[in-house]
Amino acid sequence: MTRDELIDQYFDWMYQLVVDDRYSNKSYRKLFARLYDTEFTYTIPMDGNRAEDGIDLRYRFGREQLYSDAMVASCLDDRPCSILEMMIALAIRCEEHIMDDPDAGDRTGQWFWSMLVSLGLGSMDDRKFERYFVDQTLERFLERGYGRNGEGGLFTVDNGRDMRNTEIWYQMNYYLREIIREGGI
Repeated sequence: MTRDELIDQYFDWMYQLVVDDRYSNKSYRKLFARLYDTEFTYTIPMDGNRAEDGIDLRYRFGREQLYSDAMVASCLDDRPCSILEMMIALAIRCEEHIMDDPDAGDRTGQWFWSMLVSLGLGSMDDRKFERYFVDQTLERFLERGYGRNGEGGLFTVDNGRDMRNTEIWYQMNYYLREIIREGGI
């Protein structure tokens, strides 16, 4: 297998983790490619944990697909964490470590799509894809130029906290607490 073939397989694997018939019958590959091509940078030091989770996603893929860590390291782990990897890894961590409910099933896609919607990219399927808009949205997210309540970032909440100064892990927890209180789960 070539490096490019492994990268394509990894991208398809990530896509299938969060896009299935429950969430959309449209293609979002252009958006996902842009998210994958954009490095996840951060200004709050603890958000480095989110980048590490994104890197670890590469090795999870390798284990599930029976590729050696050495192969993953040489073919996939040669670049910084992307926004796509960070978001998918965060959705997985949300599902597996906080919101796991066998009766509800795997909601990893739900957590991922709630982030896309909060960013303002939930309707950006391939037919509507606008690269400039996506790039501006991602720049605003990375620079924490979104609303105080998190709107335009990964999680929109109504709790009075300034989400622009809050690490992503706590943003997610505030969001989950709010939707649980409102009975949205």
